[in-house]
Amino acid sequence: MSEEKQKRIALIASKGTLDMAYPPLILATTGVAMDMDAGIFFTFYGLDIINKHKYSSLKVPPLANPAMPNPVPGVPVPNIVGALPGMTMVATAMMKSWMGKANVATIPKLIESCQKAGVRMIACQMTMDVMGTDKADLIDGIEVGGAATFLDFAADSDISLFI
Repeated sequence: MSEEKQKRIALIASKGTLDMAYPPLILATTGVAMDMDAGIFFTFYGLDIINKHKYSSLKVPPLANPAMPNPVPGVPVPNIVGALPGMTMVATAMMKSWMGKANVATIPKLIESCQKAGVRMIACQMTMDVMGTDKADLIDGIEVGGAATFLDFAADSDISLFI
């Protein structure tokens, strides 16, 4: 009788905004809870999710984010309002409030959960070089590797997503 191979999920996190930090972290921790091997490759602005100077203060950009709900239901707000000073702060506070009311963990808590669960978290070396990010800028426990490192992990994946 052969032993069944553990399923694997490989995720690429390329955006460093608050709203885009949740999907890879939630999918990875959920994958591990479902007995999958999970890994996240953080590249380009996705590095902000694991940057110890930025990860606890990620923002939500309201400009050019037409799917963002209106603060007052039923009252249409033109997208251009997002360009007004202070709107990023308002949008970020609004999202943090929604997440808190729904009992969704913060980004730092989700990263901690990923680390405790054994999610492989890889920072893109090339992106670090391009953006001038040092390993010392990353939260503890993050692996640094290039595209080949991630592709080696992703090659055996059952699920691969670019977020």
